[in-house]
Amino acid sequence: MASQYHPLALNALRLGRLALCLATAAAPPLAALAQTAATDAAAPTSVVITGRTATAAAAVGGFGDVPLSRSPLQASVTAQEQLRDGGGTGLAALTRYDASISDAYNADGYWTTFAVRGMAIDNRYNFLRDGLPINGETSLPLDNKARVEVLKGTSGIQAGTSAPGGLVNLVVKRPEGNQRSAGIGWRQDGTASAWADLGQRLGTDGAFGVRLNVVAEALDPQVRDDRGRRSLVALAGDWRPIGGTLIEAEVESSRQSQRSVPGFSLLGPVLPSASNVDPRINLNNQPWSLPVVLEGNTGSLRLHQQLAGDWQLVAHAAVQKLHSDDRLAYAYGCSKEGNYDRYCSDGSFDFYDFRSDGERRQSTALDAHVQGRLATGAWVHELTAGALATRFTLRTQPQADDSVIVGSGTVDGLTLVPSLPADLGTIANTNRTERSTELYARDRLQLSEALGMWLGLRHTQLHRASVQTDGSQATDYPQSFTTPWLAGTWAPSPEALVYASWGQGVESAVAPNRPGYTNPGQPLPALKSRQIELGMKKSTATLSWGLTGFDIRQPQFDDVSAGCDVNPAACITTRPDGTLHNRGLEAQLRWTAGSLTLQGSAMVLRATLGGNSDAALNGRRPTNVPDQTLKLGASHAVAGLPGLRLQAGLVYEGSREVLPDNSLHIPGWTRWDLGARYQTRVGTTALTWQLGLDNATNRRAWRESPYQYQHVYLFPLAPRTWRASMQVDL
Repeated sequence: MASQYHPLALNALRLGRLALCLATAAAPPLAALAQTAATDAAAPTSVVITGRTATAAAAVGGFGDVPLSRSPLQASVTAQEQLRDGGGTGLAALTRYDASISDAYNADGYWTTFAVRGMAIDNRYNFLRDGLPINGETSLPLDNKARVEVLKGTSGIQAGTSAPGGLVNLVVKRPEGNQRSAGIGWRQDGTASAWADLGQRLGTDGAFGVRLNVVAEALDPQVRDDRGRRSLVALAGDWRPIGGTLIEAEVESSRQSQRSVPGFSLLGPVLPSASNVDPRINLNNQPWSLPVVLEGNTGSLRLHQQLAGDWQLVAHAAVQKLHSDDRLAYAYGCSKEGNYDRYCSDGSFDFYDFRSDGERRQSTALDAHVQGRLATGAWVHELTAGALATRFTLRTQPQADDSVIVGSGTVDGLTLVPSLPADLGTIANTNRTERSTELYARDRLQLSEALGMWLGLRHTQLHRASVQTDGSQATDYPQSFTTPWLAGTWAPSPEALVYASWGQGVESAVAPNRPGYTNPGQPLPALKSRQIELGMKKSTATLSWGLTGFDIRQPQFDDVSAGCDVNPAACITTRPDGTLHNRGLEAQLRWTAGSLTLQGSAMVLRATLGGNSDAALNGRRPTNVPDQTLKLGASHAVAGLPGLRLQAGLVYEGSREVLPDNSLHIPGWTRWDLGARYQTRVGTTALTWQLGLDNATNRRAWRESPYQYQHVYLFPLAPRTWRASMQVDL
């Protein structure tokens, strides 16, 4: 029977079938590239697909500079060069490179949200910056980041509380020497940008270093009525006095102002065809629509001090201050048909005027740890032990009364409605305060030349409180828990690694302190997610590959209705209810042959809900999670024209469920991206020209189908888009 399969065995078969089908589809262009590579074997090699390399280390894993090929975990490392080759300036660009990363309510003009291994990450708790917690409810610029790391799976080893699936770490560019780079870029329709990256070492023996990144961008995408602006100024410096001391400091200030783009939805019971929907339509196009303004100021100070022997002390502090004006002409539901999870059958919908100005978020973090090497007999330990203290505050203003329908819009984007009358006033908003102290220890234990043991333990004490801006609905609770992680490795050869790992992560919440709930303001038990992961990796000079099986269980919080006939005023209970169970298989491959580089990843995923009080949901797939994904990239250096490199990328994502009962789904889709990069020199000046074409076939499809705020949303693929840039390096 179908239900008697072994999950990883079935996933392996599905992964092979998926790779075979799509490799066949990609065979003609890739075969042509391979033939050219064989003919031009003497061409100079250059790697431009720089995402997952054998020697890359991921600090987000917590074990220092150990290469990923030798680590018992899976992480994606995306360098800025790869983002620039793909024309990406924001975190949403990560979804084109790694099969494990997918969109999860990724609206243009707003902050980026995505899922890893089918589980949506939490913008409040799943983001780090140089290893310290930050808030991701903003636009996070990548122009001054050297790379973006994504740890896959439960993250209790690195975070006190976080959603399972993945942990994102932004690594800031530091002074590396003399740097003189500047460039300009253009993207269809009329987005134009200019940037500069300047660095210098100063003083005796280059003891001082500085690096400045400046970006200005006028946003004018193909989506209509969505012009805006983005800017960044970032300065990093370091000082290397005698005595094994390194002091690093950096600050950045960014601002983005742009209207966010709402999703489409079901039209009554009908799933509209994406081929009949213009992806350029912006439903947030009312005359009174205001831009979402996201401002951020962040600074950090870090001390590295060499101690006796192989030991080192690291002290690191950071402050992040965010200011947001969150505004939207909000398309939501159809009151005239009594459906609040979709639009009306005739293509109309209810319009609301959402405005929450003056949101202020501040995150502070202080980490201190020691790390070093210790031998106990024949065993060698690489130890890290430390403490992390964090504080977060959210301060808001009363928001516009968004419970009032201001009119009826239409999906063609042509209907105008009035804004919210000023005399309707405002409603209360929410203020939050959170503190946590985390003690942690990690040990990489080398048992023999081939065998290793990896251990991690984190103990967290937190205190969270919230209150409405009018002083009502106050909540306040402390909580503590411990999250372990362990792994074992076997290296049958210097190039290969086999490993198994087990770990936990924690999520903490409180029941809403609102009318209608039976347990308002009560803290809920901390929910521990668990992951088992098995993997194998091999890395040589020309070929790197990996295969990973994972099993993640995430308990869920949900609102359960009971006793509404007896006490309608209070009949909803928020409590743990059900478990999300994701089992999958990931594969990664990177191959270099002369002038040709191929890189790809694939994932097959079986995600199900179980143990829910609503029996109809048990065994169902969660919404907006693709069941299979393939992402390929090819890069070829043209021998006949030195400096020219041709690039091609393929993204395939399988079907996604639209409704919790799985009665509707959007079909899978495939997108082709093309690019070229030409590097030349004029005297001592290096010039880099880039040309790209995203969605080259102009494929029309629903990119994702988030079910959020009890409502169905449909986001289309962006249309065919040209982009170009030029960079000067002195």
